[in-house]
Amino acid sequence: MNGTTVVDGGAAERAVAEALGEFGVSGERLDAALAMSRRSAGLDRAEVFERLFPDDAGAARGASRAFASAYDAMISTGCLRPVPGAEDTVHALRDHGVLVCLATGFGRHTQNSVLEALGWMGLADLSLCSEDAGRGRPYPDMVLTAVLALDIEDVRQVLVAGDTSADITSALRAGAGAAVGVLTGAQSANELRAAGATAVVRSVADLPDLLWGRGAVAAG
Repeated sequence: MNGTTVVDGGAAERAVAEALGEFGVSGERLDAALAMSRRSAGLDRAEVFERLFPDDAGAARGASRAFASAYDAMISTGCLRPVPGAEDTVHALRDHGVLVCLATGFGRHTQNSVLEALGWMGLADLSLCSEDAGRGRPYPDMVLTAVLALDIEDVRQVLVAGDTSADITSALRAGAGAAVGVLTGAQSANELRAAGATAVVRSVADLPDLLWGRGAVAAG
C-alpha cells in the first residue's frame, strides 16, 4: 500500500529511525541502517528489522514493535494521504467486476490504522499483510493467499501493482498475469522494469486506462 495507494511524507522512514534510536543505533551506523531499509522497500517490515539486527533476534523484534508504535503515533497526526486517484481507481475496478486486494508489508495493526485513518475500511474486497500469508514479499505468498481468499480460478487472471521490485518479483513468482510498476513510491521505472514489470505507469490511477482505455474511471 505505502508508495502505491498511500503516501506518508516520509513518516515510515522517520519511524524506522526512531525505532533504531531506541536500540542505540546512531550516527553513521544509523545512516547505513536507513540506507539498507530503503533498499529493502516492499519487504515485510519485521524482516527488515531482522536484516538490521542479524545477530540479535530480540532487538529485531523489539525494534519492529517500536517502529509500529512510532508509526501509529505519526498516523494519528494526519501524515497519510491517498495517492491521487487511488480511491476512484478502486471503485472503478470494482464497478467493472474486478476483485481488489490491498496488501502491505506492515503488520495487521498498522494496516488497520492506515485503513481507518483514510476511511478505507471496506473500500477493497480484501486487505492482507505479510503475517496473514506466512511470508512477505518477495515471496509469492500474499498473491496466492489473495487468490485463495477471493476464490479466483486462475492466478493468470491476477494483476499486481506495486512501487517496488519486491512487488514485481512476488507477482512473477506467483504466476500473476501482469506485474505493473507504479512510480509514486520507492523505485524508478528502470528498476521496476529490471525486476520484470510487464508495464510501468505513473500511478495506480492509470490502471483503468491500462486495462480498458481512456475514460474508464469516469465511465465507472
